Amino acid sequence: MQRRVVVTGLGLVSAIGNTAPEVWKNLLAGRSGMAPITGFDTTGFSVTFAAEVKNFDPLQFVDKKEARKMARFIHLAMAATHEAMESSGLKITAENGPRVGVHIGSGIGGFDIIEREHSAMLAGGPRKISPFFIPAAIINLAAGQVSIRYGAKGPNEATATACTTSAHSIGDAYRIIERGDADAMIAGGSEAAITPMGIGGFAAMRALSTRNDDPEHACRPFDKDRDGFVVGEGAGILILEELEHAKARGAKILAEIIGYGMSADAYHMTGMPEDGDGCFRAMQNALNSAKVTPQDVQYVNAHATSTELGDVTESRAMQRLFGEHATSHRLRISSTKSMTGHLLGGAGGLEAGITVMALIHQIAPPTTNLENIDPGCVLNYVPNTPQEAKIDVALSNSFGFGGTNGSLVFRRWE
Repeated sequence: MQRRVVVTGLGLVSAIGNTAPEVWKNLLAGRSGMAPITGFDTTGFSVTFAAEVKNFDPLQFVDKKEARKMARFIHLAMAATHEAMESSGLKITAENGPRVGVHIGSGIGGFDIIEREHSAMLAGGPRKISPFFIPAAIINLAAGQVSIRYGAKGPNEATATACTTSAHSIGDAYRIIERGDADAMIAGGSEAAITPMGIGGFAAMRALSTRNDDPEHACRPFDKDRDGFVVGEGAGILILEELEHAKARGAKILAEIIGYGMSADAYHMTGMPEDGDGCFRAMQNALNSAKVTPQDVQYVNAHATSTELGDVTESRAMQRLFGEHATSHRLRISSTKSMTGHLLGGAGGLEAGITVMALIHQIAPPTTNLENIDPGCVLNYVPNTPQEAKIDVALSNSFGFGGTNGSLVFRRWE
């Protein structure tokens, strides 16, 4: 018999808030996290804005000496994990430590450290490279540092599957508990790629919005005037537990995770097939895993990044899967990236957390900046204003470069 898995803790850090309650409040208010970049001089860059985390002090979560040994994406992961662990009340001890694992990924890892140390080497030669360069920058050290901090000695993994990273991390952690290899998992993702190479690289691909004169309205999922995504940073961490384990310690259960689906486009390194078949199969696999029908789903947190092809493709896949349930506008769909920006490898963690909060509060957060809906997008994207609704089952989508897709299904806990 497969074990049931529930969410007992939640930690979110993004451009619109450094805690889950703050993120939720600002989502419902339609606040944008996009603004001119403050982290480096953007002179000469074709894109000069992003969705930076604001008023963030890593020393609230990490000792000053240790903080110097960590990239920013690790700092953000530590902050989100702190909130998630505090909200869950989970205490890791010598006795239960081997049954608690960590699965935290990142799409890119420590770009900030890589760029810093490369500059140091060019200026002063290889002797100027920090001995902490590698452990500060590599992707699995977010999971490693969290494990060390909390004494979690169970499965320890780090996924790096582009923009699907966090969804895969949470889904794989769910499977680990479901099959009995752990009783609890700290799962999600983190990203901090608002650096010269990060912004410059995505801009060189022509993937980013260039609305430098109007950052707040730059991310426009499903809008016919969209012109690319906005890079965001942050982290999203969920505490997952086996149901009886959570009940035994009197944990407050936030939601149940009931399904997980994956697929590959096998099509193009950055593009999606126009029929959205990979997106469709990831969602279908997730619903099959959850043993629910498309009609059972009331809310979808879409991947929709505000790119010309991606939004229409995902919408087409949802229309194919949900049929009349979607075209009748009963199914509510929103892209919260319109406010948070695109967290790349951290997106699925943040958005899984937002999906859980939609279940808790019975509100679908809006897609902002949706003024002129693309003629190819014909569903209910919760334009600009939240919609109260009965939400018992919700889906969170993540799709990444390389054609890697992941969908998570959550159920309301009553």
